[in-house]
Amino acid sequence: MNQTANSAHDNPFRKLRYLIVDDFESFRLSMRQMLRSFGVEHIDVANTGTAAIQRCTYEHFDVVLCDYNLGDGKNGQHVLEELRHKKLLKRASLFLMVTAETSREMVMGAREYQPDAYLTKPINRAMLEKRLGSLVEQRKALLPINRAIDLENYPEAISLCLQALPKQPRYKTWLLKTLADLYHRVGDFSHAQKIYDDVLSQRDLSWARLGRGKVLLAQKHYDDAVTELKSLVEDHPDFMEGYDLLAAALEHQGKLAQAQQVLGKAAELSPNALLRQRHLASVAEANQDLETASGAWKRTVQLGVHSIHDTADNYLALGRTLSDLSDGDQTEAGKQRAEEALNTLSRMERRFDDDPELVVRSRLVQTRVHAGQGRVRDAERCLQDISAELESNEGLSADTGLDYARTLFRLDRQTDAKAVLAQLAQAHEDDPDVLQQIETLLDEPVSFRQRMQARNLNRAGIKAFEDGQLEEAASAFREALNVVPNHTALNLNLVQVRMKQYHNDTSRRALLADCRRLLDNLAGLPEQHRQYRRLLALKKKLESLQHD
Repeated sequence: MNQTANSAHDNPFRKLRYLIVDDFESFRLSMRQMLRSFGVEHIDVANTGTAAIQRCTYEHFDVVLCDYNLGDGKNGQHVLEELRHKKLLKRASLFLMVTAETSREMVMGAREYQPDAYLTKPINRAMLEKRLGSLVEQRKALLPINRAIDLENYPEAISLCLQALPKQPRYKTWLLKTLADLYHRVGDFSHAQKIYDDVLSQRDLSWARLGRGKVLLAQKHYDDAVTELKSLVEDHPDFMEGYDLLAAALEHQGKLAQAQQVLGKAAELSPNALLRQRHLASVAEANQDLETASGAWKRTVQLGVHSIHDTADNYLALGRTLSDLSDGDQTEAGKQRAEEALNTLSRMERRFDDDPELVVRSRLVQTRVHAGQGRVRDAERCLQDISAELESNEGLSADTGLDYARTLFRLDRQTDAKAVLAQLAQAHEDDPDVLQQIETLLDEPVSFRQRMQARNLNRAGIKAFEDGQLEEAASAFREALNVVPNHTALNLNLVQVRMKQYHNDTSRRALLADCRRLLDNLAGLPEQHRQYRRLLALKKKLESLQHD
């Protein structure tokens, strides 16, 4: 750019505010000099990621030039992630990731938060002017639209996009993508889908296929959404948003095992995305795959050290998962998991020391870790340390109350555990999720390994029953009840088997007596229980059989 252009009133660089983020002073000085040569007047600098976020909290910047590697602490990905999360970066602002590193992990991780461009070191004046010039020109052309979106005035933004389409052919793709997204935001799915379909009739663009998947998902057309998104990730295996949306669609279908596979594949391709690791961990837990869950929770905690998404819940989840895996495992691997659980929870207490209830929840898990390793005295001592908080705090959160009951069951204090759950059920009688968790805990007040043993036996019993192998089914259900004798569904499953056996041979009257004993075990079942209506139906059927 020549001197005349630099001094011209319409210099596109001059009035914008710039922030340079780099841990090396020489690079900050070099970038400042280049920007000054473009006629830039407002330049600020930061030497750490934390300092950069503080600057953006109190000042507005139009352009952020941020190095990826910033030494100890937050890196460029963390900075961009936090600026997006806190909405400190306006849509009209530009974020350029500057890096000498081009590893796949770095690029995939940083791309998750959509920087406007990458600049690869070393950077010279001509390269910076060319890349920055085109971005600043686009920023200026689309500024009214982005401002309307920042103000959440979506109808105005839609109108501006429609006006700009014939006037700004250079930015047609951006305008169509933005317009379709705006239609989706306001719930106008038909117009959004028309744009995606029109685009895809001319070119195979991954964002348009993703958008079509979003529309199908919003309209609850889950089968079509899964088909669309499976095709997308097959054709564009590096398109991470496709995996996330596909997993969500599969979850809506209740296909958690497939959702876990999809998230696992995405986590392999882009391992530095904390939110995806957390999602994978949660789905794996729902699938009772604690090996995968513990690995994903561990990665979530590691990635969270400098992230805005770092939470105590991540540490608690890892501690609980390791506790379950180490329960009753006296091998070297089991001992290591127990020690890792205790270390994780100890780190959490130091890191998040402003929440008293968090300490209570941490110590409850620690109690179970000690009990699972046979250290009963340590377990009792750990629980005693928080007894005052547990006894004085009648307003325990549902999560803490459930964890307390789970811990009491682990220490074989059945009566105390049931009393805690009764109090919790009364306090949360209008919350079906909490009531369901209470039911599950009452059904299976045992360790993770015992729960898995009982569930596997239950599945075997159901399969045998469906195959007409009644003796094998009864044996499987009875063995499962030896592990969890109060499990409602298991008791009723065995009742159904005994009734079927009696139907095949009415001379076996002892089968009806067995049914009566099993149903009597459930005499106190509350009406709100999911199995209550099934219990009444089987009771009525038993009465009719006894009178035949």
